[in-house]
Amino acid sequence: MNLLNKYLVGTLLVIIFSIVYIYFKQSVELNSFFEVHALKAKLEQVESLGPVLIVVLMASAIVMSPLPSAPIAIASGFAYGHTWGTLYILVGAEIGALIAFSISRMLGYDAVQKRFGNKEKYKYLSSGKHLMFFVFITRLIPFISFDIISYAAGLTKIGYFQFALATFAGILPASFLLAHFGGEMASDDTQKLMTTVLLLGLLTVTPLIIGVIKKNIKKQ
Repeated sequence: MNLLNKYLVGTLLVIIFSIVYIYFKQSVELNSFFEVHALKAKLEQVESLGPVLIVVLMASAIVMSPLPSAPIAIASGFAYGHTWGTLYILVGAEIGALIAFSISRMLGYDAVQKRFGNKEKYKYLSSGKHLMFFVFITRLIPFISFDIISYAAGLTKIGYFQFALATFAGILPASFLLAHFGGEMASDDTQKLMTTVLLLGLLTVTPLIIGVIKKNIKKQ
């Protein structure tokens, strides 16, 4: 795909998703898709199309960053249980991440590489392995924006497969825990709900603890 075609396709995608986002924000009914119990009711109404709805909503929430993805993930576990709920979350998140990555790659990659690609201090951004590890680690930390990382990665030299693999591996633990949380909501087991919340908290701080330990080891 030549440069002009990339810009045209990327711009068209931005326009389409911008229109969809405005429609989402202005529609009261569609806003209910981002509230756990209301979405669970919608999934029951559409029956066999429920998994497709979860995938579409998850992908949309990632491409259109202000839309929340956590309620969708929890509703997926609420409606379909731990295993299938996790699978639908993963598929939707992966598709959304790849769309965001592609938009960024088409619209900004060439300009960024032209400006910074040959500078010595940015050479680490040329290593696919380093970038893959960075994407993987950031996926493990819930408070780092999933959406921003997806767009930012598209501006670097990381390949599509490396990005997709790092994203999949990184979001697997959080996806399972959110689906598990939703599944326990269905059972009304308070003790298990609290255990899941604690595990989510542990997942958040573990990469930070590892980073501090590595930093201290290097200083020694």
